[in-house]
Amino acid sequence: MRIEIWSDVVCPWCYIGKRRLESALATFDHADDVEVVWRSYQLDPSAPKDEVVTTVEALGAKFPGGPAQVTEMHARTRGIAAEEGLEFGDHSFHANTVDAHRVLHLALETGGPELQGQLKEALLHAHFVDNRHVGDARVLTEVATSVGLPADRVAAVLASEEYAASVADDVAQARAYGATGVPFFVVDAKYGISGAQPVEVFSQVLEQAWADSHPAIAVVGGDAEACGPDGCAI
Repeated sequence: MRIEIWSDVVCPWCYIGKRRLESALATFDHADDVEVVWRSYQLDPSAPKDEVVTTVEALGAKFPGGPAQVTEMHARTRGIAAEEGLEFGDHSFHANTVDAHRVLHLALETGGPELQGQLKEALLHAHFVDNRHVGDARVLTEVATSVGLPADRVAAVLASEEYAASVADDVAQARAYGATGVPFFVVDAKYGISGAQPVEVFSQVLEQAWADSHPAIAVVGGDAEACGPDGCAI
């Protein structure tokens, strides 16, 4: 079973949704047969790469209630995150995340879904818990190499436009699926889950998707003589 997840590394509900999916997988009997792949989505592709302002400052300029409204919204989100075991820091930086997504594609190509998943978690933790600027090349390099990516490859990617097309393709696919926000989960290219749904919703979809891909055969006729592991009745 493959789960593809469209998300951004500066999206709080993406982190919350990740934890809820993980909780569902923890009780899923076939979790070892599940592959999770992270897909790119940018909440604000127009964010300047050299900008160093907090999320509250950036969003405060867009909301009618200003920074005070954004601070109140963040407090609510932090409370919900805490229920999932996540301790968000006091502030976060507004960042252009295209480079983070390009490095996530590097991780997928280098070490497959497992390494990519480790980097995704590390980037989310860096942004929300440690409140680091994940749009900064130095921070991206430190986080990427901490999970095992080669420093020279990370540097090469950040100094170029490598994987930019892959990021664009992911965004285009999300739109084709009809996703209007993130997180957006797609299970076996058949079931879509929009938003950080409750754990129970993830569990239901996992069970349904597994049943669809491993259908039980219909057994007809009543009981009849047969041999079993204990031998044959004569």
